[in-house]
Amino acid sequence: MTAMAPARTEPDLSFLLDHAGRVLRTRMAAALAEIGLTARMHCVLVHALEEERTQIQLAELGDMDKTTMVVTVDALEKAGLAERRPSSTDRRARIIAVTEKGAEAARQSQEIVDGVHRAVLGALSGDEGEVLVRAMSRLVTGHLSVPVEAPQGIRRARQRTK
Repeated sequence: MTAMAPARTEPDLSFLLDHAGRVLRTRMAAALAEIGLTARMHCVLVHALEEERTQIQLAELGDMDKTTMVVTVDALEKAGLAERRPSSTDRRARIIAVTEKGAEAARQSQEIVDGVHRAVLGALSGDEGEVLVRAMSRLVTGHLSVPVEAPQGIRRARQRTK
């Protein structure tokens, strides 16, 4: 005898958000790869240009662990886009400073990121894009602003190959 699956009473938000996020990340990665950057590199460059920030501050803004941040900054330094320098306000701290070449890369990458986002929102009709952004903004600053402790680590979904 086969058991019946329970009836769903709500839309599967986990699937919808995960799938949309995964596809958006792949589109972003492909678009940024055309200028030799990753989404993490873009994030570091843009936030480091806003104000003097340490590697730890940039890692927090980009939701990166220490190891990922070190690898990202190493890649930016190797490409001549950023460098580690002493802070002008705290001699014990080191900041990530964007080079002139890095500032140009950040300008180009921001145009790419904006274009990817514009294309996604443009796929919606009327004011659906504005409504989606408002609703998602409210969720990430409210009900979904802080993760809860899970008994086991959350694993990422396996990437499908085509």
